[in-house]
Amino acid sequence: MMERITIRLPPQQMAMLEKLVAAGEFPTVSEAVRYAVRELIEKKANRVLRDSEQISFEV
Repeated sequence: MMERITIRLPPQQMAMLEKLVAAGEFPTVSEAVRYAVRELIEKKANRVLRDSEQISFEV
């Protein structure tokens, strides 16, 4: 089950998301946002996990 969140975006970002949908890059704006979140997590998660492991070892 997916959780629902509410975000506020500047009009320019919303317009670009809608253009991506209109161009067929994503089926919906929600899917485009989910894609962006997945990319962010893949890019940043390893560093965050590594840093949190280092903190737990220092205690």
